[in-house]
This record gives sequence, C-alpha cells and structure tokens, in this order.
Amino acid sequence: MASFNPTSSIASTSSVSTNQKTNIVPLITLTLLFFMWGFITCMNDILIPYLKKLFTLSYTQSMLVQLAFFGAYFIGSLVYFLISKFKGDPINKVGYKKGIIFGIMLSAIGCLLFIPASATKLYGVFLIALFVLGLGFTVLQITANAYVTLLGAPETASSRLNMTQAFNSLGTTLAPVIGGHVIFSIYKNADGTLSDQATKIPYIVFAAILVIVALVISKVKLPEFNQNNDVTETSEPNDSMGALKFWNLKLGVLGIFFYVGAEVGIGSLMISYIEHTLNMNEDAAKGFLALYWGGAMAGRFMATFAFNGTINLVKRLIYMILICGGIFVLLFYISKLQFEQMSFFALMMGVNIIGFLIGKSSASFSLSLFAIVNIALVAIGLMVPGALSVHLLLGIGLFNSIMFSNIYTLGVSGLGKYTSQGSSLLVMAILGGAILPLLQGWIADTYNLKVSYIIPVLCYVYIAFFGMVCNKRKIG
Repeated sequence: MASFNPTSSIASTSSVSTNQKTNIVPLITLTLLFFMWGFITCMNDILIPYLKKLFTLSYTQSMLVQLAFFGAYFIGSLVYFLISKFKGDPINKVGYKKGIIFGIMLSAIGCLLFIPASATKLYGVFLIALFVLGLGFTVLQITANAYVTLLGAPETASSRLNMTQAFNSLGTTLAPVIGGHVIFSIYKNADGTLSDQATKIPYIVFAAILVIVALVISKVKLPEFNQNNDVTETSEPNDSMGALKFWNLKLGVLGIFFYVGAEVGIGSLMISYIEHTLNMNEDAAKGFLALYWGGAMAGRFMATFAFNGTINLVKRLIYMILICGGIFVLLFYISKLQFEQMSFFALMMGVNIIGFLIGKSSASFSLSLFAIVNIALVAIGLMVPGALSVHLLLGIGLFNSIMFSNIYTLGVSGLGKYTSQGSSLLVMAILGGAILPLLQGWIADTYNLKVSYIIPVLCYVYIAFFGMVCNKRKIG
C-alpha cells in the first residue's frame, strides 16, 4: 500500500504558476531557513538545564520554557484558523512570500528579546522571548512547509519537503553539540558559573542570520499561487463544520498533539536523565542528546526512499544503508563520543531499517509499527540499568522520525478544499509540546524522573491506535 503524499492535497487545491523545473535558489534559501528553524527550536533543550540552574527551578518550573514556546503555536494557529474561517485566508491575501518573511522577522524579534532577558535576569522575560519566537515559527509552519511544494513539479513535491525537513533535523542534531558547547563551555566563568553572555550572544547571532535569510528571500523571485476554493471531493461535508467533520483529521490532530508532546518531553529531560543515570555533567551529556535528534534526521532521510514505491526493494535498502553510514560518521564526529558509546546506536539504526522494510511503504502501518517499537524502547529502557537504559531511550529518535509527516499525511487525506483549514488545526495541535512536557516535569518532581516517562508511553499508545485505524480504513 503506497503512502499518501502530505502535499498532494495542497497541490490539487492550488493554481501554481511555476516552471516544472525546481527553482534551485529559493529552495536552497528555504532549506537554510529550515535548518535554522530546527537549530533554534532544539536550543530549548540546552536552555532548560541552564535556566534550571540559573533560577534554581524545579523540573515543572523549567518546563515552562516549552509551555511558552509551544503554547505560542496553539495561540498563533488558533488566531489564524479563526481569521481564515471568518475573514478569509490571510496567506492567500498577502501571498506566501510575504507570510514567510513576516514569520522570519517575528522570529528574529523573539531572538533579540533575549538581550533584555539576559540583562534583567528575569525568568518571565526569557519566557516572553520564547513565546514571541514560537509565534514566528508558527507562521513558518503554516507557510514554509506548503511553499516548498510549489518550487518545482508536483510529482517531486514530496521529496523536496522531505529534504527540507531532513535539514531541519540536521539543525536539531547540531544544536545540542554547538549550542551546548557555547553555553556550557565558552561562556563559563572561572568559578564554574555561567556568564550572562551565554544566552545573549548566541541569540543575537541567530537574529542576524534570520534577517539575512529574510532579505535573501525578499530579493529572490518566487512563484505565486492562489488557493482554489472550488475544488470538491465526494467525501466532503456540506456544512459549517468544514474540516472538523473529517474523522481522520480529528484523530490526526490528537496524533500531532501526543507526538510532539512525547518528542519534546523526552528531548527536554534527556540531558537530566543522562546526568542522573551516567553521573556526568551537561557538557558531556549533550553529545548523547545529538544521537536522539540525529536519529530523527537519519529516519527522515531514509523515509525519502522507504516510502517511494517507484524504487525497487534492493535499491531502497542500499540507499538506507548508505544514509545510516554517512549519518553515523557525522554523529561520531560532532558528538565526540567514543565508538563503543555509539555502537548500540548503530544497532538501533539496523533495527530502524528493518522497521522500514516491514512497513512496506505504508504510512499508516509504519506509523503503528514505529509507535509500538517506541513503547518497547521506553518500557525496557526504564527497567534496565546504566548505559543500556540511556541507549534504548536515544533510539526513540530513529522511530520518531516519520511520525509528524505520517500523521499529517493521514490527517489531511481527502480533505480537498478544506486542506488549508485542516493544516492550521494540525499546527495548532503542536500545543502538545507545551502541555505534556509540563505534566511530565510535574511527575518527575512529585515521584521521580523514570516514572515521568509514563507520559510518552501513553502518547505512543494513541499514535499506534491512530495508525491502526487508518490502516484498517485503507488510508495510507
């Protein structure tokens, strides 16, 4: 069963005035944007232990970082949804190019707010900066993902989107290593405390890069298109509920909520878990965190071939092995871990390849399978001692890789003219990254860190259920 293309519904509801050849310059520019987007987002995992020590916070209080950042996704998407429903789609009025530039500039303002946050040393100001940054990324979620699909032929839209998302994962992979080194090493005072510059300088640099990217995009000629509201599908409802009448969208919204909550919660507490389990400091633990996010990158690159039914099985296997080999070398270099510390991760890569082969290019079946594997990794990882426990939890990143794209794909399948509206609801569900990590932090404070991992287990149970339902109803 072939996987559904998350961009096919968007492409089918759009009038695209573009050449069939990919516009290389804007695609490269947007790829840089996706990289920066992933890098800055993952810096939250570095900020949490830093702010936890700076303000002597509990786990629950430190998770307010994710509440502020991902809460902005919910508020921003809700506002967008309401405006589009009652006043018309804003992006359709101003154009995707202006929408992307607005999102970038708003993100840059959020980065610059780290200057007063560092100067005042007020936790609330840090949270305000993260909230504004999250609002900027919300606009990018709604605009940039869809726009990448327009930069070339519709039949190659999926591969372009997978590529840009993979570079987004490259950013999340490098952030723990580079960001962790900057915050925990370069700006460390002689007495071991962290300098006020630890957060100010990096975010000034991020703001400058974002402004440069916005300027480049403003100068690049990009194709224009308008949403075609006349497209209909036989399964569409004819009432005011719109996209909310589709069962797969409603279940998909919950799927995104639980997936983002699980991924962010695990990543946010990973450094603390490694510190506690392996008795090492943040600077050493950040290398292991790179494996968690690097696994997601590897899986997304592999998914480009695994879900391509036009490539025969042998070629798919060869491509996936080559990807794993290349990314393993990259992670070995940037994480500065010993080979024996990464050997189990290589084994997990092999298991991930087997999972892709068993999934047989089915988005729904692979989603269920990967969720079940993650349930097993968390459950077993919390029962075994020492380094093995850490390595099992790090393997979760590999199987997280396809979840956002597959849930999104299944959620918007068959929505027709309601695709844009449904997409804003799916982005709204990123709120899970704000709520569930906060709940996990409270459980860690109330009981202990290991018990808190019941939250991601329950999340993956729902995701497995969602995939099974879609598979049974022949979606994906």
